[in-house]
Amino acid sequence: MVNPALDPAAVDPAAAEPSPSTSAEKQRFAKTRFVANAGLAAGATYQWIVKPYREGKFKKGAKGRTFALIKAGLAGAFAYNRLKAAVDNAKGDPLLSKAVVPLTAGIESLKGLGSKLRKGSASDADLSSLQDVITGVKSAGQSAGAPVTDRVPSLSQLGG
Repeated sequence: MVNPALDPAAVDPAAAEPSPSTSAEKQRFAKTRFVANAGLAAGATYQWIVKPYREGKFKKGAKGRTFALIKAGLAGAFAYNRLKAAVDNAKGDPLLSKAVVPLTAGIESLKGLGSKLRKGSASDADLSSLQDVITGVKSAGQSAGAPVTDRVPSLSQLGG
């Protein structure tokens, strides 16, 4: 025999079924997921692409260059993936959607960045384009009330 005090479905059968989220909850979660994904993309970009690039770790003959290029390639692919996810998340919030849509072309232009970084063929223009996209996504989030802060993913997160 089931104790009604322990089983909510015994008292109210509707309680056992999950209820659909309201549109307000979907929008709140869209912003939250947008912030998380954009933050991870920004953190990976800074930690494993921008910072090592500025330190000269991608230059021929630099100590640890190969490993730095591999990490940068993984970070580039990871950042592209998270930025695409952030744009998808933004579609759930009308204000975020309007702010992020203009950045879609810039994000698409980053598609080959991971392989360029792994091969060591990324240029100053590629790095500048990446930084512009990250800055644009952060600004779009800020203007829509979803401020993005950098969150550095672990190396295991980069590898999938």
